[in-house]
Amino acid sequence: MQLRSVDADKLVVLRQQILYAEQMWRAQRMWALVLLVFGFIGSGGLLVANKGRIDNTVVIFFGYIPCALILGGLLLYYRSRNYAQVMEGGLKISNLLSSTVIDYGRIRSARVQPLERHFEGSRKRYIRAPTRPLMSRPALFVRVRGDDAQLGQLRRKLGGQLIAYDIIALPIPDPDAMAWEVTSRLPGGTGMNLGGQRRRKRGR
Repeated sequence: MQLRSVDADKLVVLRQQILYAEQMWRAQRMWALVLLVFGFIGSGGLLVANKGRIDNTVVIFFGYIPCALILGGLLLYYRSRNYAQVMEGGLKISNLLSSTVIDYGRIRSARVQPLERHFEGSRKRYIRAPTRPLMSRPALFVRVRGDDAQLGQLRRKLGGQLIAYDIIALPIPDPDAMAWEVTSRLPGGTGMNLGGQRRRKRGR
């Protein structure tokens, strides 16, 4: 999903969801649905069998219903919190616990490459089962400037799945569009690699 702002100041230019969260939602939402169904069917069936009498088993099945709603709400919140956003002031990357805005002056390049390149060698340990289908898809690779302290702080905020050394890899629905928007804002007109594809014209 991508959104373009219609505000007069145009602070948000482009926003796309980070697909790790989408994969997590797809993998875990069935558990929330199962709990909800068990809660309604189990508690309703027992109430009928007990002729309206509430016992401990009925209470347990009733408890499945709020648990399912809480789990579903948490998954939706996690999904909504994980996104990359091109702003006039920098590239914003948000995850569950924090968000950071990377000034365009700190970005060396924005490239589109297969996501699996981000997890070569020892970094394969960061590949989780729900996200394996994303490995062959193109992703946005952003290389950033910074000393060890700055890069270390960035790694603590974004986590090892998103950043390795000085490169951030973001699986998003349309990495070409994001790469173009980021590169067009870099000082000095830094080039961009679209993975062999033609560069698209920037929308007016």
